[in-house]
Amino acid sequence: MTRKLCTAVIGALLLTPSAWAVEALTTAELASHCEKYDDDTATEDRTFCIRYIQGFIDGAVATDDRVMNNLAGQYEKQETFSERAMRTRLGSRVARYGATSYAGYCLGDPVPLQEVVEHVVENSADPKLTAAHPLARELVYETLRIHYPCE
Repeated sequence: MTRKLCTAVIGALLLTPSAWAVEALTTAELASHCEKYDDDTATEDRTFCIRYIQGFIDGAVATDDRVMNNLAGQYEKQETFSERAMRTRLGSRVARYGATSYAGYCLGDPVPLQEVVEHVVENSADPKLTAAHPLARELVYETLRIHYPCE
């Protein structure tokens, strides 16, 4: 009896990993929500589209800031002339463009969320871009790089 119960529990655990895994959102899935962005009656789809993009940006800003703080902490140790030169150049770029500048895009502050969403909606309808970027995060990232380059 105990052996059957253990086998059943182990079998059930082997079947559930996909329930615990985080699956990447595809561009097609994001596009299915974002294509209804202009439809005021499709509130759930509109909200999903906006919140996904907002979450991407918030996550990028938070992690980029953390990376910059970690780099700064490393440079505060004894540094060579070349390390100091790199740190000071790094600092001026971040001050000018923000932490996301090293990701290849500069959004500014405040982030123009509605404008970013409209660009993602537009790009999600482009078959070439969606084919080249099958994951939603890739499409959002490429959209930011296209429309918000650092100057």
